[in-house]
Amino acid sequence: MAATHPEDHLVLFMPSGKRGRFAAGTTVLDAARQLGVYVESVCGGRATCGRCQIEVQEGHFAKHKISSSKDSISPVGPKEARYAEKRDLPAGRRLSCSATIEGDLVVDVPQDTVINAQVVRKDADTRVIERFPAVHLCYVEVEEPDMHKPLGDLDRLKMQLQKDWGFGRIETDAYLLPLVQQILRDGNWTVTAAVHQDEDSDTARLIALWPGLKNEAYGLACDIGSTTIAMHLVSLLSGRVVASAGASNPQIRFGEDLMSRVSYVMMNPDGREAMTRAVRQEISKLVQKVAGDGGVERSDILDSVFVANPIMHHLFLGIDPTELGGAPFALAVSGAVKMKADDLRLKLNPGARTYLLPCIAGHVGADAAAVTLSEGPHRQDQMMLIVDVGTNAEIVLGNRQRVVAASSPTGPAFEGAEISSGQRAAPGAIERVRIDKETLEPRYRVIGSELWSDEPGFLEAVGETGVTGVCGSGIIEVVAEMYLAGIISEDGVIDGAMAARSPRIVADGRTFSYVLAESEPRLTITQNDVRAIQLAKAALYAGIKLLMEKQGVETVDVIRFAGAFGSFIDPQYAMVLGLIPDCELENVSAVGNAAGTGARMALLNRNFRREIEETVRRIEKIETALEPKFQEHFVYAMALPNKVDPFPKLAEQVALPPRKVLEDDGGDGGRPRRRSREERDARRQRG
Repeated sequence: MAATHPEDHLVLFMPSGKRGRFAAGTTVLDAARQLGVYVESVCGGRATCGRCQIEVQEGHFAKHKISSSKDSISPVGPKEARYAEKRDLPAGRRLSCSATIEGDLVVDVPQDTVINAQVVRKDADTRVIERFPAVHLCYVEVEEPDMHKPLGDLDRLKMQLQKDWGFGRIETDAYLLPLVQQILRDGNWTVTAAVHQDEDSDTARLIALWPGLKNEAYGLACDIGSTTIAMHLVSLLSGRVVASAGASNPQIRFGEDLMSRVSYVMMNPDGREAMTRAVRQEISKLVQKVAGDGGVERSDILDSVFVANPIMHHLFLGIDPTELGGAPFALAVSGAVKMKADDLRLKLNPGARTYLLPCIAGHVGADAAAVTLSEGPHRQDQMMLIVDVGTNAEIVLGNRQRVVAASSPTGPAFEGAEISSGQRAAPGAIERVRIDKETLEPRYRVIGSELWSDEPGFLEAVGETGVTGVCGSGIIEVVAEMYLAGIISEDGVIDGAMAARSPRIVADGRTFSYVLAESEPRLTITQNDVRAIQLAKAALYAGIKLLMEKQGVETVDVIRFAGAFGSFIDPQYAMVLGLIPDCELENVSAVGNAAGTGARMALLNRNFRREIEETVRRIEKIETALEPKFQEHFVYAMALPNKVDPFPKLAEQVALPPRKVLEDDGGDGGRPRRRSREERDARRQRG
């Protein structure tokens, strides 16, 4: 920014809070650009696109020590008046490319859904993501050919882009070379150019061109999960999410979990090609769906950002993931990937670009990097724990001083696999459970109904689906509730003596089970079910403990559950189970598809791409399989909530039962549980 003078006027931009002093006569748009406030402008200050609308706030703002008045901005000029007549400029709005600063000002950049809509990281967060996309639309008026100036049409176009928009060297996509002359003539020598500039260099690239004024440009933000694919279509000009869609990952037919897909590649000569083709075809279908829902042409999609776990990342790019199937879990490429969308056969605009966030490690992928970008542990002083619970849980722990990450082999129990009554989250699945501590009678809620099972009308409400099984959040809650009610001991053994108190406790061979629902089929929680949950949660907790030791901390300040499953986990029950360490419950929350949010951030602001690339380079990767203390932490974490770690903050909120230790090798009396079994479990979880 240029040096200021005492007579310069103070300008404050909201909601960003950025401020600076500017000479009288400076356009508001120029002031915004000098301060790094993103105000969209396609037409280059010609007052034709209407994207640069602002509002002047009036009054004395004591907090900011500034008084603002509409007299401090220039009157409406002829260009603004002409635009207002043609396009109906809302009352109180001005075009920042035409309005000049004549006094101290507080300027609001509107965040409505049409012009400069804000993008919020999650519902409870009002922080605006400032837009600085890698693709810009630039309207220019090009000089017509002249016999005395033999410069080519494309060269004159580049010169005008450099003059009007400040670009340095401009390269051009080859497909445009035979089209430029006709487009210029169709637009009567006025065109809108899409210019891609991702890196902080002087070189930009012309990737698309339209005759006249083009006022639409879109991008894709996509999270490729092992189970589901989530996609958002986003306006690059406003930041607005135009449409969203999701679909099951078709690779499931090759194997439900990641390692089974690696095995499929190893066992089948065309396995990699088949899975790459399947996921790209499904993504293409999702593109068609979001484009159709948003009323957008695929050719108007100019940029795309993808995140995925390492194996999905490699398969999407057409890379054999075999090396990720065993130590040392070598990634073919770990850094950010930048390429043309056409290379992935996405069928967007011919010049559209694709960006994939960097992977953190062999089992901690670009999706975890996107979650880190979204939640920002590296931007704060508090010690933040981020957990993405899945078949292979990804864990990030840190603050602005240091960030560490790891993956932990939890297995598929939290997703309903290996559980006798388990199922994926679908209508009819039990998702919430409460058990009366006196009668041991349960009540529950199923997906598809807001009624609890003991409320009038429940049977009618679930009549269409029935009660079909227990999904992940329900499994966590029922095991935690069984512990709180004394049905299972801290070591996870179902207490057969409780059968005298309730018919819900039933003999099951040499062990006992708890009858959760007398439905068809009958839903029970068996001793093996409890054991599967213990194994999964112990593996996750052991991984978290390793990271806490690396950080030298005994507690964490903030915990965030990421991912679709994490959105449905009740923090209290997760802590009762010992899935996560002790923490103030008010500081534990779900952040939904934070990976998708991180992808949107990288789509809308290229500075976030540089931020996560630098952050990933600094993140320390911990390989749990190589850590000697993993087994010790795992053994202690088998207990509910933990054998050695205290949970004082949890105890303030929840009445934890007195310790009850039972044997578990047959359910018929007296022997203490053998540590050798737990050690074998720990070794098996480490793989």
